Amino acid sequence: MSKVNFDKEIEIAIKAAKSAGQFLKKDKNNLNLQIKSNPKDTKLMADIESEKLILDILNSQSTYPFLAEEGGKSSENLGEIFWVVDPLDGTANYNRNIPICCVSIGLVKNMKPLIGVIFDFNNDDLYIGDNINKFALLNDKKIMVSDIHNRSDGVLITGLPFNTDYSDNALKKLISDMQTWKKVRMIGSAAMASCYVASGKAELYKEKGIYLWDIIAGAAIVESAGGKAEINDINEAFQVDVVFSNSKI
Repeated sequence: MSKVNFDKEIEIAIKAAKSAGQFLKKDKNNLNLQIKSNPKDTKLMADIESEKLILDILNSQSTYPFLAEEGGKSSENLGEIFWVVDPLDGTANYNRNIPICCVSIGLVKNMKPLIGVIFDFNNDDLYIGDNINKFALLNDKKIMVSDIHNRSDGVLITGLPFNTDYSDNALKKLISDMQTWKKVRMIGSAAMASCYVASGKAELYKEKGIYLWDIIAGAAIVESAGGKAEINDINEAFQVDVVFSNSKI
């Protein structure tokens, strides 16, 4: 993909992310309506309507197909380059007025993150990652991962997806790892966790069984900011295991 087209796609993603984020913030009273739930997951009207707005923009201005959280694949064969859309990452936070949620839009080539745009609409913070030219921005200012080398000085962000294995062995392993870090945070948004690693607020984010749309834009931003984004064990439902780090831990 040429540089000109790459710049164009970044601008399209910015427009879509900001439009959806502003919509989610302005119309929250109407959008914060639960339409489906199970004991560990929440789905709101906000997810559906935000995705519609994003896909309208992508369909009208970009030629690439998409994989979206609510609507799935736009075609059976997505090809080597396609969009990955999370219309509202941190739905449960949004629902309960915890201001850690965002709109996340990424572009991948052969499952490798090319660009990422994440809009933290509660704080009006726009994160951009250009993984070809290797720069990452927060509100037009360059960001980089931290220079911390030791877990004992570092911050780990992790989480428990709704289909997590809550067995005693799994939880004991999780706790054992947590004890090696200075601080541990669970914030309820994989995309925001990625941004925090990219901007030096934390050193590592990891989670098992997270969905591709939750993390692909963040992967592009982390790598563009000098970090390392490992995405492994993708399955047919687009679930993955991830470790995003400052590349020093």
